Amino acid sequence: MNVSDVMTKRVISISPETSIVVAIQLMLKHHISGLPVIDNHAKLVGIITEGDFLRRAEIETERKRSTWLDALLGPAEGAIDYVHSHGLAVNEVMTCNPITVAENTPLGEAVLLIENKNVKRLPVLRDGKVVGIISRANLMRALMSIHRAAPKSSDDDAAIRDRILADIGKQGWLSGAIVDVVVHQGVVDLWGTIADAVQRDALMVLAKNVPGVIRIEQHLTQKEQPANVT
Repeated sequence: MNVSDVMTKRVISISPETSIVVAIQLMLKHHISGLPVIDNHAKLVGIITEGDFLRRAEIETERKRSTWLDALLGPAEGAIDYVHSHGLAVNEVMTCNPITVAENTPLGEAVLLIENKNVKRLPVLRDGKVVGIISRANLMRALMSIHRAAPKSSDDDAAIRDRILADIGKQGWLSGAIVDVVVHQGVVDLWGTIADAVQRDALMVLAKNVPGVIRIEQHLTQKEQPANVT
């Protein structure tokens, strides 16, 4: 299997000049832990993750540095830490030069990168443009699909997945939902979050109408609605 077989194709990204508050809101809203940072030329310039917000002045978790050590080693490292813990724009907090993979990268190579570089996700590039994200969650979903007993093998899993994702992309009624699809031997796994229970029913119908689908397993969770304030 290659990266393209399991990656998430719908990528939520952010621009370098955007406020970190917007980045945090996006991650919380879509239940994701990282965002590719893409500039006005559609170039990947960084990635911002939950880990970039661990050391922050606002919550008094920034690194406590030794004045004498800074004097001995120079000011550079201390200045970088200060920007990271106090910066208010994405480009001041993000991790630059993120590790990436191509669509045709074997899954084994992607896993080695995730392990060796201690990262949770890898942007997927085609001709320098981000076309997907592969994360630890994607790998676990693929593993679950492969190890589950399934009917006769289908040679059209990739085509089925592409058709379902294409149909999903056309639906206005999926506003507020994030859906990923894994297909193995004609069995479709629907993963992600939905804003309303009726979206789950509609997604099941959408998948059933795609030729070659043998069975559908849905693992969709509904976002919690904010409590009404009276």
